[in-house]
Amino acid sequence: MLGRCFPPNTKEKQQLRMIKLCDPAESELSPFLITLTLAVLLAEYLTGIIANGFITAIHAAEWVQNKSVSTSGRILVFLSVSRIGLQSLMMLEITISSTSLSFYSEDAVYYAFKISFIFLNFCSLWFAAWLSFFYFVKIANFSYPLFLKLRWRISGLIPWLLWLSVFISFSHSMFCINICTGYCDNSFPIHSSNSTEKTYFSEISVVSLAFFFNLGIVFPLIMFILAAILLILSLKRHTLHMGSNATGSKDPSMEAHIGAIKATSYFLILYIFNAVALFIYLSNMFDINSLWNTLCQIIMAAYPASHSILLIKDNPGLRRAWKQLQHRLHLYPKQWTL
Repeated sequence: MLGRCFPPNTKEKQQLRMIKLCDPAESELSPFLITLTLAVLLAEYLTGIIANGFITAIHAAEWVQNKSVSTSGRILVFLSVSRIGLQSLMMLEITISSTSLSFYSEDAVYYAFKISFIFLNFCSLWFAAWLSFFYFVKIANFSYPLFLKLRWRISGLIPWLLWLSVFISFSHSMFCINICTGYCDNSFPIHSSNSTEKTYFSEISVVSLAFFFNLGIVFPLIMFILAAILLILSLKRHTLHMGSNATGSKDPSMEAHIGAIKATSYFLILYIFNAVALFIYLSNMFDINSLWNTLCQIIMAAYPASHSILLIKDNPGLRRAWKQLQHRLHLYPKQWTL
C-alpha cells in the first residue's frame, strides 16, 4: 500500500467491479442457497412494500379527507414512504445486478444505487427513532418540568424534525458517496507507476471509512434506544402500581400497558438488529458474496416488513382498517359468482 498509485479509469473500474461482484471464488453459498436467498429477499421486499403501502394509504386518505393528520400519522407516513422506497430500491438493485451485471457495474448506476440506499436507510432510521421518541413523550409518565414542556410542544416540533432528518440523511449520504468515489476503489488491484506489482489505491484505513459511513446510524440508534428504554421503565412502573391496587379481576388498562411494553420491546430488538446489520454491511467487514454479508441483507430486508406488520397489529385504527380490507377482499369472489 506504499508508493504513488493512480486510480483506474472508468472502463477498468467497471471490469474490476464486475469481477468482484460475480467472482465465484469469493462466494460461500451454493447455487441452491443463492436461489433460496433471492427468493427470501424478494418475499421480504414484497411483504414490506405491501405493509408500508397499506399504512401510507390509510393515513394519506385520512390526510386528504380531514385536511389534517395526527402527529403519529404524519411520522408513519414519512416512515412508510421511506421504507417503500428503500425496499423497492433493494428489489430493483438485486434484480438488475442478477440479470444485467454490466449495466449495474457502470459508475453512474452503481453509485446511484449506493447513495439512494444510504439516504433511504438513514431516513428510515431517523423516522423510526422519532416515532419512538414521540410515543415516549406522549405516553411516559414523568413529572419533570422540561419533560412536561416537551410534551406540550412535541406535536409542533415533529414536522420540522422530520424534514431536518431528511436534510441530515441527504447530506450524510452525499458525504459518504464522495468518500466512496474517492477511496472505495482501493479494493481494486492496479499497477503503481514504478512497479509491476499489484497495489491498492488507499489513503485512509477501513476503520476510518466505516466510521464515516456509520456515523449516520449512531445518533438515531441512541435516541431510539433511550426513548424505548425510558418508555418501558415508565410503563413497567405504572403497571406495577396498578397491580398493587388490583381487585383480582382483569384490568383492560393493565393489559394495554403490558401489551405496550411487549410491543416497545419488540421494536427495540428489531431496531438494534437492523442497525447492527446495516453497520456491518456498510463497513465491508466481509466479502460481497459471503454468508455473513448475505445474512445482513436478509436482516435489513426483514426489519421494515416485520416492524410495519407489528405497527399494523398494535395500532387499533390500522388493525381495524386491515380487518375491513380483508373482509372486502373475501367478499369480492362471492360477488363475482353471483
